[in-house]
Amino acid sequence: MAEFLSQLAFLSAIIHYSIATDTLNPNQSLQDGQTLVSAKETFALGFFSPGRSKNRYLGIWYNKLEGQPIVWVANRRSPLPSTNGSLKLNGNGILTINSMIFLPMPSVTLTNPVAQLLDDGNFVLREANSSEATWQSFDYPTDTLLSGMKLGWDLRTGLNRNLTAWRSIHDPSPGSYALSLDLKGIPQIILWSGSAKKWRSGPWNGITFSNIGERPRVSGIHFGLVSNKDEVYYMYNTTGTNVVGHAIVDQSGMLKDFVWSESTGLWNLFLYYPKSECEEYSKCGPYGVCDINVWPICSCLQGFTPKSLQEWLFKNASSGCKRVRALDCKNRSDGFMTITLAALPDTSNTILYANISLNECRGKCLKNCSCTAYANANISGAGIGCIIWVTELIDLRISSQARQDVFVRLAAADLAVFTRKSSNKNEAESVVLSIVFSIMALIISLICFCSWRKKRMAHKASIIYQLEKDIRGDDELELKQLQWSTLMEATSNFAETNILGKGGFGLVYKGKLANGHEIAVKRLSRNSTQGVDEFKNEVTFIARLQHRNLVRLLGYCIRGDEKILVYEYMANGSLDAFLFDKEKGVHFDWQTRFHIIVGIARGLLYLHQDSRLRIIHRDLKASNILLDGEMNPKISDFGLARNFGEHEMMTKTRKIVGTYGYMAPEYALDGVFSVKSDVFSFGVLILEIIIGQRNRVFLSQPHLYLLGKTWSLWNEGKVLDLLDPLIRNSFSETQVMRCINIGLLCVQEKPEDRPIISSVVVMLANDDAQLAEPKAPGFNAIFSTEHDLASNQADLHTFNTVTLTEQQTGR
Repeated sequence: MAEFLSQLAFLSAIIHYSIATDTLNPNQSLQDGQTLVSAKETFALGFFSPGRSKNRYLGIWYNKLEGQPIVWVANRRSPLPSTNGSLKLNGNGILTINSMIFLPMPSVTLTNPVAQLLDDGNFVLREANSSEATWQSFDYPTDTLLSGMKLGWDLRTGLNRNLTAWRSIHDPSPGSYALSLDLKGIPQIILWSGSAKKWRSGPWNGITFSNIGERPRVSGIHFGLVSNKDEVYYMYNTTGTNVVGHAIVDQSGMLKDFVWSESTGLWNLFLYYPKSECEEYSKCGPYGVCDINVWPICSCLQGFTPKSLQEWLFKNASSGCKRVRALDCKNRSDGFMTITLAALPDTSNTILYANISLNECRGKCLKNCSCTAYANANISGAGIGCIIWVTELIDLRISSQARQDVFVRLAAADLAVFTRKSSNKNEAESVVLSIVFSIMALIISLICFCSWRKKRMAHKASIIYQLEKDIRGDDELELKQLQWSTLMEATSNFAETNILGKGGFGLVYKGKLANGHEIAVKRLSRNSTQGVDEFKNEVTFIARLQHRNLVRLLGYCIRGDEKILVYEYMANGSLDAFLFDKEKGVHFDWQTRFHIIVGIARGLLYLHQDSRLRIIHRDLKASNILLDGEMNPKISDFGLARNFGEHEMMTKTRKIVGTYGYMAPEYALDGVFSVKSDVFSFGVLILEIIIGQRNRVFLSQPHLYLLGKTWSLWNEGKVLDLLDPLIRNSFSETQVMRCINIGLLCVQEKPEDRPIISSVVVMLANDDAQLAEPKAPGFNAIFSTEHDLASNQADLHTFNTVTLTEQQTGR
């Protein structure tokens, strides 16, 4: 984000003066220091100097938004050395900068030309009495794709509209990275690094690009691929909405979508690609498959083996895989193996059959000796068609965002092995289970002869030894192991005066290293068996995750049965201290609270979707949100987190862990959890942040929880009565009502009714995003006396039963 903001800023020693128009007439010039401004003052055109450069460029930028990001540069290859630049339109309809033609101009001669800057950011040439453009800047994009701009080809003229990154934030000349619509085989968007492919979108499948997955829906935004005899292009359109956004190819080789948030006055990073190692082009080579949720991430398809075993051993799989057995096209004895949830391989060398069924496609593949695989071409439900690959399969990966199957051609013998493995799976599992149970019974019998003390100590020693061995042996974990003496010195021998807080698994101390760097030291309780699991989870997950809204793990220490984690120090402690301590909350205004809500949402989005691991936190609550010196929120405490595979939608457990008051009903009652469980907890957090009360605190009605009270007053149109008195003089009513709506959507009883976190981020970032009317929340209930008492206790980390009776309010 810092890189992006740096690029947004442009420096100029000249003050820009608008010439009070959006139009340039014949023989009229625009001097350096003057600007054209579109009719609604959305965009401006003039001369600028980027970053530290002293060169001058003619460009278009957002006129009023933060940073005034530049979206188009006319003379990016031919900068002016001084501030004497002048843009001129002559009587024939030719635009020049200091008498030089900077881009191809229209071949037709105009009789009464005008040049106009439109409110969509397009700079057009046209006849004065016509609205049809004869030339437009949208046909010559730089690094930015705006709403209404086409990315792709005009087949009649051969014009290829593509994006090319700036060379640096100080130099807008064409850099190494480019984004274009590739017409080879089946059209797909390619991100290039020079002449090499870096990332690709996959082909359009009737809904979206196959390898991207469905984008979060924002009301009024439409996007799609247009393909006909005249043009092939991708475009998105926000006409008629208040959504402001654009896509950019930056100097680091990333494709990023930014959306302007009117509520925060900031640009938000909405989507970006590539998001993981597996999205890097051909990471695992031909016939290799990449899965970010396993290690190593590269493997060969069934029936294939590494081309170079030596390279694979050194974690270089780019050479890919080769067939174990050759195909038998002559006798047509080959078959197909199904790869589910696949991001389609590169379609540069494929054949498209637009009007045949999948079964017919199989037949065509078997008849074509070059065919290596086939798949659906359209999954929208509105059409049929299939894709056939006639070369090696390149850039195949597994992704939860993908919705397609790929049918890979195998020799009959390899297919038989694959089938036997599948059919014998249950039998093998039964044998393994029998062996495991037998071994367990034997171990239990032997342990019975040992004393409880020896058994317990041996068990703990074994766990600690294995834990240390696992951490040190994991090449992925670039985590520093700190000395016990270093931590003793940093915390003054774990002095009570340095205690920052106490959790379910131990104490947290403030420490200071010899170099003056402040740290937070979490010392897990020696008597907690759960502490070992938490320790391993923290090390396994946090060390692999890097995001501005996640707490950073600096190192660890294992000494005997002492298990210690060292984090970055959060100067403002945990969120609950500000929310529920009215003395601390005096300066906790609405803008700070909204900033925290957005930050937590972004952190969850990273965990659920954008990180290399797919994490469900399972214990999201106010005390697990830490605040740095600038009140930026950071999600912490991953002891109960669960790594969710890309194929998993939900799972069930008999051991319910978490914190009472934040648990989704399907998890608390039935042990079923998913990403929607975290969304429920986040919804509770939103309401707590706005209202300043714990969910388990009873309000005016006897035994009515915060969710129930909020729901009741929402239906009565009096929900602002619950607003924390500390922010009554500093809040935006529209923004608060919108956040309460989002909070209630997140805590709806049924998981399928709750939004996914990417949609929540969009709702928070865009005031124009349409919000649904919420249904009744989960746990909108009156609890029994037993649980009334339990609710006033400290956080409960494990329970297996909940007694409740339904309340009809708001249903």
